[in-house]
Amino acid sequence: MFCLAYFPDPRCLAVNTAISTGVRAVLTALVPLATLTAQAATLTVGADQTYKLPSEAARMAKAGDTIRIATGTYLDCAVWTADDLLIEGDGAGTIVTGPICGDKALFIIRGNNTVVRNITFAAAAGRASNGAGIRAEGRNLTVEDSVFDHDQDGILAGRNPQSTILIRHSTFEGNGACEPNAGCAHAVYVGQIGLLRIEHSRFADTKIGHDIKSRAARTEIVDTTIEDGPEGTSSYLVDLPNGGSLVLSGNTLEKGSLSSNPVAVAIGEEGVTQPIEVLSIEDNVFANDGAQNAVFVRNATPVAAQLRGNSLKGHATAALSGPGRID
Repeated sequence: MFCLAYFPDPRCLAVNTAISTGVRAVLTALVPLATLTAQAATLTVGADQTYKLPSEAARMAKAGDTIRIATGTYLDCAVWTADDLLIEGDGAGTIVTGPICGDKALFIIRGNNTVVRNITFAAAAGRASNGAGIRAEGRNLTVEDSVFDHDQDGILAGRNPQSTILIRHSTFEGNGACEPNAGCAHAVYVGQIGLLRIEHSRFADTKIGHDIKSRAARTEIVDTTIEDGPEGTSSYLVDLPNGGSLVLSGNTLEKGSLSSNPVAVAIGEEGVTQPIEVLSIEDNVFANDGAQNAVFVRNATPVAAQLRGNSLKGHATAALSGPGRID
């Protein structure tokens, strides 16, 4: 029976009532989104802008706002609490440096679904030796086209199992630290989150700590360069201390002569607490430029790693230590 038009038949009345109820439900669900969009604003930061410092804009930002920071160097730190923010540098040369907030970070991000774009975070340092460029305390963070320059931690995130951290087209240079009685800092260090994905990025000259340390349920690193170079003293290039799934694909990795550890990729060194669905290491190029023998992948989990199409160069290097298969 065709019931889109009005008919007095009770069956059609029931159908039309159901359709009307569904439409009302959809419209009701859309109202908050429409209201949010209508209320979203662009907050500008700069010497001749409404807000002189990022921290001033952070205090005023509301959900859905865009914060545009003009080119310049800002001796400032900020705590971002609103959800759905876009925080971006307006052109090249937007640098945030100086004292960190709460002995934590230059940017502490407590809101959810935040995008940070085109900003340099430089020289973040804290008393506990883990001052970060960005400290992610909310859920879901995307970082694009940004630079982390000689921070203790570039990006640091704690436990948040529902969170995804996505890093694209970004550079991490000279990050990392290890101090007596203070532990170590790393270029990227995330706790028990859902997913860490790093793509089209570069890590170089990391100091003592790891380039990437991830306790995430799943870690994906794609088309990224991770290299010590002549001055880097990093430990692992990639460390998954508690397991979790790994996709490592199409990357260029290099251990230099000053590296403090002969292992490039370590999995499960602190005990497996994250479930592992896949350990896929495929189409990577690894160069060992140090004098000591190296191990490309050391797998301390009971799950077999799958290595395919990788190229190993330089001084003597074992492709795999632990369970796995090499194709």
